[in-house]
Amino acid sequence: MTNERDEVHPFEGRVDSPYWDGLGAGELRIQRCQRCERWSWPADWRCPACGGYEFRWERVEPVGRVYSWIRSHLPFVAAYADLVPYVNVLVELPQAGNARIMGLLTGDEDGIRIGAPLTGEFRPASPRTADLPVLTWSIDARAAA
Repeated sequence: MTNERDEVHPFEGRVDSPYWDGLGAGELRIQRCQRCERWSWPADWRCPACGGYEFRWERVEPVGRVYSWIRSHLPFVAAYADLVPYVNVLVELPQAGNARIMGLLTGDEDGIRIGAPLTGEFRPASPRTADLPVLTWSIDARAAA
């Protein structure tokens, strides 16, 4: 499937393509500056802390905590219309300098609150996800106990 973003820019040339490659391999990879060690998400061509241009992509366990969340009642993305209402979470990643990443909350919503522990699950590319692998999140009831 050809996506609009691919027509504008070859996907492999995007600054965040290592992130997507990681998801396809079942890994969460977050960008980190080689000069000052700052974690950067969303990915950028230049470090916002030191101005460096050299980065590496480090593997991070897909565990975090709810920094914020919102329940969507409108189908902002047509492919997700059948899920309305659904919860998006802003996940803080302690292993990545508290970088934050967005994701869809799946499973039981009981216990959704700021600070709730989350575990990520890698999902394969599908038409629903614009042919990209994704990382979804669920409340980790074991860690919350």
